[in-house]
Amino acid sequence: MKAIVYTKYGPPDVLQLKEVEKPTPKNNEILIKIKATTVTVADIRSRSFTVPPAFWLPARIALGFRQPKKEILGMELAGEVESVGKDVKLFKKGDQVYAASLVGFGAYAEYKCLPEEGPVSLKPSNLTFEEAAAIPIGARTALHFLRKANIQSGQKVLVYGASGSVGTYAVQIAKFFGANVTGVCSTTNLELVKSLGADRVIDYTAEDFSSTGETYDVIFEAVDKSSFTACMKSLKKDGTYINTTTPLPDPPMLWTKLTTNKKLVLSQNSPESSEALNFLKELVEVGKLKVVIDRCYTFEEIVEAHRYVEKGHKKGNVVITVGT
Repeated sequence: MKAIVYTKYGPPDVLQLKEVEKPTPKNNEILIKIKATTVTVADIRSRSFTVPPAFWLPARIALGFRQPKKEILGMELAGEVESVGKDVKLFKKGDQVYAASLVGFGAYAEYKCLPEEGPVSLKPSNLTFEEAAAIPIGARTALHFLRKANIQSGQKVLVYGASGSVGTYAVQIAKFFGANVTGVCSTTNLELVKSLGADRVIDYTAEDFSSTGETYDVIFEAVDKSSFTACMKSLKKDGTYINTTTPLPDPPMLWTKLTTNKKLVLSQNSPESSEALNFLKELVEVGKLKVVIDRCYTFEEIVEAHRYVEKGHKKGNVVITVGT
């Protein structure tokens, strides 16, 4: 089968299209013929090994010290079940599915084996493969953190980085839970975030959200580009601050935890199960969640796709069409 392989860390050019062995499903696995995958920020960081300092050692252990241990990137996918292991009961040949492959990567290929009990679910019936492939990481992350914040109807939520993959989903899922949502993004993305249901949108290039005097029950930092001090200024006394990219608290965060009732929820992996994907499938099928796709590339154009995402200005998701 064809796959995009990288054998060393570096710029997008380290990605190469090669022929590799097609996997065979184990007894509890399904073999998926991949139709679409994505380029996420996590793919960019893994390829270039530009990870936050706090992640350096665990990332080296997970990814490989001298060179990548897992040579095929790709952390989310959509496709069709081609065959199943003898013990599989949840899926059958021909099922259209979507899945997260964050643990083992491997979605930059024509085929991928996944355990049936893992983060894999039937694809939303009203989405294309390209649209479905853009849900399993961004939407699942947004849902996981909003649940951790115990979001309630009527609460005021601010989403910083509201036009990115996680941010676009956070706006919509917070609205689904009944929150009053303020999105923060750049000038060019104001209309996009409004179209997702945000009650108010702030252009960070023209206005500092913390200077308005408005306070929020939840501040959802999706891109780690806001000031923590500004966020604390705008967070209610018993509010929750979410940061999806920072794994460990820095001194100001530790001080906040020790001296206030404010809750801090930092970067963590969401559970590797199908529950969230099943829930998101239902939201999509009843029209409560839509996918934002910035650009779509062919499999052969994946280097160009990585170059684009690496610039840091994508809206929503960047998708790769793998097979027909």
